[in-house]
Amino acid sequence: MNTHNPYSMNTHNHIPGRTNTHNRTRGRMTNRTHTLKKVFISFDYDEDKSLKDLLIGQAKNPICPFEVIDNSLQEAAPEKDWEKKAEERMSRADIVLVLVGTKTYQAPGVLKEIKLARQLKKKIVQLIGHKDGKHKRVPQAGRLYSWTWENLRKLLC
Repeated sequence: MNTHNPYSMNTHNHIPGRTNTHNRTRGRMTNRTHTLKKVFISFDYDEDKSLKDLLIGQAKNPICPFEVIDNSLQEAAPEKDWEKKAEERMSRADIVLVLVGTKTYQAPGVLKEIKLARQLKKKIVQLIGHKDGKHKRVPQAGRLYSWTWENLRKLLC
């Protein structure tokens, strides 16, 4: 497995302690020994949608220890009940994963989602989205990790 490339996974690796069985309704491998973690992705909608798309792509891998149940809503959307919808979606998650890009630390929607996650007492972690070092930690959003397959497995198994 290449731990230096967060976007590639060796599909031949087996997660220790995990029994893989095929779930026909979703076309995914599931686990009889524990359930998949449900992840809410928080990201800067205007700047980092590509990061979210990469993580969702990773989540489709059969050996992935998590599933994305929902992700950030576009705050600028014309919906009056944006925060209520975010709360409903986030309440179903086990963990909030913040994808950290260059401007995430100041994105109003991300900051509101972090505040909401803290109110809901959700575990929050941050993943560095770009290797170029141009990122700043989001305040009150948990520990900052490099985006590697190994870190995803450790955080979400």
